[in-house]
Amino acid sequence: MKNALITASTKGIGRSVALAFAKEGISLAICSRNADDLHAFKAELLAANPRIKVVTSVTDGSVKEQLLDFAQMAETELGFIDIVVNNLGMFDPVSILDESDQAFDKQLHTNLMPAYHLYKFFGRKMMTARKGHFFSICSVASLDPIAAAGTYSVTKYALLGLCKVMRQEMMPYDVKVTAVIPGSTLTNSWAGTTIDKNKFVSPDDVASAIVNIHKMSIGANVDEIIIRPTGGQV
Repeated sequence: MKNALITASTKGIGRSVALAFAKEGISLAICSRNADDLHAFKAELLAANPRIKVVTSVTDGSVKEQLLDFAQMAETELGFIDIVVNNLGMFDPVSILDESDQAFDKQLHTNLMPAYHLYKFFGRKMMTARKGHFFSICSVASLDPIAAAGTYSVTKYALLGLCKVMRQEMMPYDVKVTAVIPGSTLTNSWAGTTIDKNKFVSPDDVASAIVNIHKMSIGANVDEIIIRPTGGQV
């Protein structure tokens, strides 16, 4: 049985990925800042597949020490972590010149650094085992910057760059690295919107792509996958 670690796991894309992996028989380490959400979601995952193991941690993934404690707990409770899904992120729709002095550090430690720290924690272990798969949820802002969300764009550009470096480092060891690049996706960021849901990418679409990429043969890696709304960005 394989094991996956997913950050920010109880909502949006992370939630959909966790449910999709559970149905595939993959045991899970999930985290959130909300204990009640974790407890309820664990029960839902085990109802979806009682054969898997689910471990939880109340974790603020933007805090390095908490994130690494979560990673260590996952490894201790589940064993070798085959899949890491870097899903933690935040979107702040403000230009760089208008944002607070603290905004850059906050988004840097939310959108980029968790993926870096988890790579440092799990990378050599996957190299030694010659197996494993890193997924990072980037954004179309990783490709085309959004002036109205400047620092978000900078950090997502950096996350895509990190994925490219990781892929080069892991390639000789058969460890896979995939950058997932979704466009407008109907997550909690759009809560209360009156826009037709069919104008968005569904979190389930992203989860389906991740599961199917992971199920590819050992010799195949999807470097990057872009998933945009059919009618363009919302």
